[in-house]
Amino acid sequence: MAQGYLAFVLHAHLPYVRHPEYEDFLEERWFFEGMTETYIPLLNTFESLVHDGVDFRLTMSLTPPLLSMMTDPLLQERYAKHLNKLIELSDKELFRTKDNHIFHQTAQMYNHNLKYYKWIFEEKYQRNIVNGFRKFMEMEKLEIITCGATHGFLPLLKPSQEAVRSQIQIACECHEKHLGKRPKGIWLPECGYYAGLSDILSNYGIRFFFVDTHGLLLADTPPKYGVYAPLYTASGVAAFGRDQESSKQVWSAEEGYPGDPAYRDFYRDIGFDLDFEYIKPYIHCDGIRVMTGLKYHAITGKTENKKPYDIHLAQHVADMHASNFMFNRQKQVEHLRGIMGKPPIIVAPYDAELFGHWWFEGVTWLNYTIRKISCDQNTVQLITPLEYLSKHPKNQVAEPSESSWGHKGYAEVWCNQTNDWIYRHLHEASFKMTELAHTYPHADHNLTRALNQMARELLLAQASDWAFIMNNGTMTAYAVKRTKDHLYKFNKFYSEIKNYNLDMNFLAETEWKDNIFPDINYRCYA
Repeated sequence: MAQGYLAFVLHAHLPYVRHPEYEDFLEERWFFEGMTETYIPLLNTFESLVHDGVDFRLTMSLTPPLLSMMTDPLLQERYAKHLNKLIELSDKELFRTKDNHIFHQTAQMYNHNLKYYKWIFEEKYQRNIVNGFRKFMEMEKLEIITCGATHGFLPLLKPSQEAVRSQIQIACECHEKHLGKRPKGIWLPECGYYAGLSDILSNYGIRFFFVDTHGLLLADTPPKYGVYAPLYTASGVAAFGRDQESSKQVWSAEEGYPGDPAYRDFYRDIGFDLDFEYIKPYIHCDGIRVMTGLKYHAITGKTENKKPYDIHLAQHVADMHASNFMFNRQKQVEHLRGIMGKPPIIVAPYDAELFGHWWFEGVTWLNYTIRKISCDQNTVQLITPLEYLSKHPKNQVAEPSESSWGHKGYAEVWCNQTNDWIYRHLHEASFKMTELAHTYPHADHNLTRALNQMARELLLAQASDWAFIMNNGTMTAYAVKRTKDHLYKFNKFYSEIKNYNLDMNFLAETEWKDNIFPDINYRCYA
């Protein structure tokens, strides 16, 4: 019998980027890269585990923006074209690298993987990979949880409780629409928690959420078992805390596995390395060099003279790192069980996009780790938070501290001199949305359309991604434009409604462009 539990939690999220007005929009590639490098490879890994009879448990958030993009026909079509172009490039790479054995091996791998992923996307799941995740959820291998409707950072939205409630309500409705049942757990955007938020979560049937380590350790009553058992809030919702040791071993490029010299270097990409005329058909249509995902060099070290990437060596290292991770969790569980006198739960959460995208071998490492934990030892058992609560329903009651998993642990990443200007506008828009929802409880058809679109624009403006990008200083102009555009549209609709003068052409165009949550009901703000 296992002495303790390990809960892998993968947070899968991308900002909602969809621009039907452009044939080739640069930022849509974020979604295409996630599909090719993370989401489809993860599905393939789950398939292989089930095929081989490996019993596993994994918790994974699929955020509403990601679900919406995965099921959007326009983005599905554009991704299919993108994948075809990558396959065409990988075919050319087989010829270009034929005289370099080690590069040619890597080119063969890319060519094989891309063609197989095309089959998974086009044939196996008929372009809707949400059905793949749903399949493993229904097999009870995967616990799929939700997030905020547009990943709004809730501690900074709380001046309007209607705004916070709507982020949760719309997320739960989107989850049920695409996955067939209401979510039992939530990944709070950026792990952002504040006192009393669990009351709102409880109202929508949420039974558990996650906070960063200090969110539990600084609870109003010190937790007896630290982060190795959940706390119940007064509303009965369980809070699970992140284990720093297991997390850092995986996500840290400096101290963790991803920085090993044998692994593939993320930044050396043929989109920047090769002759412009050769690569031109496969980068942005304006000639902007971009990542293609085809990379031939290992990390090597802090040098520009990178060694060629050796697939077999990298897989061997991933296998060793999987063994090391399992060994460390065994020792950790044995130590904690001796102190606690009950089975501990180690919660190891990561951004899903770390696996495959940022850390190319990450999906392989996860595959090896799950197999080793499931088959090679009896100390640690993989579990989901819901299963843990079923096995161990009695837990301490306390209120977690306001916290996030951002730098310094609170709200600084999303509210500083680079981005603090957005909140006065977001709050004012929330108040206006609530005002109109109360003023027009029984709006006619066209007014309902306008109010629903106002709700969409507000939600899209609230996405924490824009403040995060402004803070990082990458793609800042796009993040600022997205925030201002959504607020402009929101305020234009507000003014038109107040003046009884709707511009129906503008409304139709905005519905076409910003079509997230087609079933939204503005009355959620009442």
